[in-house]
Amino acid sequence: MKIGILAAGTTPDDLSAEYPSYAQMFVNLFSSINEEFEYEFFDVRNDIFPASEQVADAWLITGSKHGVYENLPWMVRLKDLIVAINKAGKPLVGICFGHQIIAEAMGGKVEKFSGGWGLSLQTYKLLNSDDMTPDREFTINAIHQDQVVEKPAGADVIATSDFCQYAGLKYGDKIITFQAHPEFTVDFERSLLNVRKGTVLPDADADAGLNKLGNGATTDSKKVAGWLAEFIRR
Repeated sequence: MKIGILAAGTTPDDLSAEYPSYAQMFVNLFSSINEEFEYEFFDVRNDIFPASEQVADAWLITGSKHGVYENLPWMVRLKDLIVAINKAGKPLVGICFGHQIIAEAMGGKVEKFSGGWGLSLQTYKLLNSDDMTPDREFTINAIHQDQVVEKPAGADVIATSDFCQYAGLKYGDKIITFQAHPEFTVDFERSLLNVRKGTVLPDADADAGLNKLGNGATTDSKKVAGWLAEFIRR
């Protein structure tokens, strides 16, 4: 089964020698649970798009440093592709920016959240979880200020927290999205917060996030990867 990864962003230059691209992180994540999909990457932020929605069996949109509301030409084109993928009935996964741009393409709204940044390990309550896991919570890394503030009419909320109301959305049986990053390891999140501290991120926010990433910090990334793989295959 072939997954087309629509790369809306990549690892910051300061970290690219040590860590893989965002697209490759998803390959590594699925490999960690012994899911050996076939992959093709499309660097959509540089206007490299697939010939059509039919060139892959399923699709995944990565995170990005950009905001959906920038409405850059490649984002407009990506929204059109999202609509085409949905119309074709292809499975689609969106993470962070991917979560947000799918919501916008489907009629939702994304804004900078007045409550500030969601950073580091974040725990979410899982809703409607019978087809995903017997657990009621999961914890993965996050780095975002933008949020879906109005969900599309056709989306069901599957994950939420006090900080992020629409942390996970599901559109029928073909689209699933999460605000946070199952592909980010604890080591990468720590490095990312350190690189962004004092520039993109306020010092106090970065420090609070880093304090959560001390010795022994773990995530439920493999659990989430299992949900995504099952969703794609089903």
